[in-house]
Amino acid sequence: MRFSLIDVVTELKPGSGMTIVKNLTRAEEYLADHFPGFPVMPGVMMLETLVQTSAWVMRLSSDFAYSTILLNEAKALRFKSFVAPGDQLRVTVSKHKEDGPLWTFKAQGVVGDTEVVSARLVLKQFNLGDRDERFAENDRRLIEHMKATWSELERVSEPHLMQSQD
Repeated sequence: MRFSLIDVVTELKPGSGMTIVKNLTRAEEYLADHFPGFPVMPGVMMLETLVQTSAWVMRLSSDFAYSTILLNEAKALRFKSFVAPGDQLRVTVSKHKEDGPLWTFKAQGVVGDTEVVSARLVLKQFNLGDRDERFAENDRRLIEHMKATWSELERVSEPHLMQSQD
């Protein structure tokens, strides 16, 4: 992933959900063009933040068994307000349903007390090598990269992280 849109994990509910924080700053590369004179987080980046948070729930729940997690469907996607530099986007996702490789999440992003984005997301997990064994090494590398990325995120999040056993 080119943009890591999670700064801190504040709550982890193993197997069922997660809450994260994304601090939007003027340094975000995409704000230069979106929009000059009125910089706001693009809707697609807000959606990607919801997807990345949901994907971490899947990775952690499966102990990193899958190299690839993709957005399969976004339902009831609603953008309700802007996210601007200086804002702190707090995203909460909760697993609604698990059907084999497909997981459905309810996701919401808020700034302060204002909901700015919400959706029901369906993500699909798989290994590339399951379709073509030539890609098994790619799976291994991707999984190791994600484990290392989680380790960094976990280290940064540790002072803020609250774990629930719900």
